[in-house]
Amino acid sequence: MTLFPPATTPRLIVKIGSALLVDAGGEVRRDWLAGVAADIAARTRAGQRVAVVSSGAIALGARRLSLPKGGRASLEDAQAAAACGQIALAGVWAELLAAEGLTAAQMLVTLDDLEDRRRYLNASATLDRLLSLGVVPVINENDSVATEEIRFGDNDRLAARVAQAAGAGGLILLSDIDGLYDRNPADPGAQHIARVERVDAGIAAMADTRSASGMGSGGMVSKIAAARIAASAGCDMAIASGRIERPLSTAARHTLFVADKGAGARKAWLAGGLTAKGALTIDAGAARALAGGASLLAAGVTGVRGDFARGDVLDIAGPDGRVVARGLSEYPAGDASAIIGLGREAQAAALGYAPRSALVHRDHMVLV
Repeated sequence: MTLFPPATTPRLIVKIGSALLVDAGGEVRRDWLAGVAADIAARTRAGQRVAVVSSGAIALGARRLSLPKGGRASLEDAQAAAACGQIALAGVWAELLAAEGLTAAQMLVTLDDLEDRRRYLNASATLDRLLSLGVVPVINENDSVATEEIRFGDNDRLAARVAQAAGAGGLILLSDIDGLYDRNPADPGAQHIARVERVDAGIAAMADTRSASGMGSGGMVSKIAAARIAASAGCDMAIASGRIERPLSTAARHTLFVADKGAGARKAWLAGGLTAKGALTIDAGAARALAGGASLLAAGVTGVRGDFARGDVLDIAGPDGRVVARGLSEYPAGDASAIIGLGREAQAAALGYAPRSALVHRDHMVLV
């Protein structure tokens, strides 16, 4: 059965890794990619709207600039390779999709574009309009200006964030592997996992960071992280092999990660975020209260870290240091530090003004 058919999935995001799109010599695998374009066209004719998150810019640019280590010897080399490769990559996609009667559009984003709420909504609106027009957006991280501090680092998590922004019901990660295994698939006795209902610690432990090609920056760890983001946005995700012809129209073995259908848009955005401006540490009682649906009160906070303003995203960690929630701060860092561990009356005395009902309100918080 074809993954995420148009009848049940009106919007689909497809991520293609560098090792599938670019051969060992740094050239585009045009025949294979033409088959993908034909698959996208078939889905579009059936009423599905498809966006592509395409790796390959650095690999393409590195060959054209004769850079060592595939353009990844330094951040500057990666940026230069991306600047050269992005235009070549966009041109190939535009040509092959045009041959199928489709119009391509290019979107280059950085981490901040999807982590800042206002810019995220702008990107979401652009995607929505392009998809409604029947255009195929081709999206990549803007590696030509990204730095080590703001890079997604891999297009798996970028694809999950794009799926969230596009309101997609399905995300396919085409890879050099056909899904998740209970251990490194190169190990004897490794078992393929066909379906994952929830990404928990056991599933995360199965991930392996090695990438078979050496071309990309992701691995199974990044794919598991993408599954968490997609699931929180109500989007089913599949890891499937791209080592076949016409991978979007061929039934093949894969791993399906089932979405959490309960999260609202703002909470899904919070859960899918990759960065936080600061962090709060809470005691065991506060952790239990959050699990029960309560807001985070200052009395249960034991530590504050970071320089943040009111409205910034914070990680909330339990006594063991594990992040249990994420939310928007009701206070700037200085005021938050002044009231931790205090009851309401003591907070008023410390702040010199009436305190808010919570340090992080439950309406602006999501458990992770």
